[in-house]
Amino acid sequence: MSVPASSGSIVPAINSTPTTSAQSATPAASAPPTSQSTEVNQPEKKETIVPRDVRLLHLIFATQGIQNYQDHVPLQLMDFAHRYTKSVLRDALIYNDHAKPINTNTNLNPNSNTTVNTDDIRLAIAARSNYQFKPTPPKELLLELAQERNSRPLPPVIPKWGLNLPPEKYCLTAKDWENLEDEPDLDEERTKKKPKGSK
Repeated sequence: MSVPASSGSIVPAINSTPTTSAQSATPAASAPPTSQSTEVNQPEKKETIVPRDVRLLHLIFATQGIQNYQDHVPLQLMDFAHRYTKSVLRDALIYNDHAKPINTNTNLNPNSNTTVNTDDIRLAIAARSNYQFKPTPPKELLLELAQERNSRPLPPVIPKWGLNLPPEKYCLTAKDWENLEDEPDLDEERTKKKPKGSK
């Protein structure tokens, strides 16, 4: 349906039927404002911008089946990843400087050996993993150790009256040592024990 305009041309009328996604691509500025209440609600509907790394961590959590976690957990993981990467790259630079020192024939050009290659990074990761992360032993080794330990029988329990305690060297029931502060001064005892004729 069209409405005639005053200049004699035909202007299409506003259709009240729902639009498709292709039709809704027109700018919102061309649509007339319906009321002031929608303009007031627009700042409240601002969506927070989520960084790409946080979205990736949310997807990783979802694939691992982790549904409940606090909001700051992805931020802590990002902070850990940043600090770990920074320290690995710093170590790789140190290893690179050690492997390729500045020669006298390079005229002390500071940019001559600042290129870090993959070998430096691998060495930095391997050196750091030896002391920073405790590697878990393989399951077969743990099963072998458990079988060896469980093959030895436990000592027999001797029936006796009272609590069954381990040997006395493993108990905290031995006599306590008194503090030196509680004892009288040793100097006073020495002066009392001196013979009368000595000076």
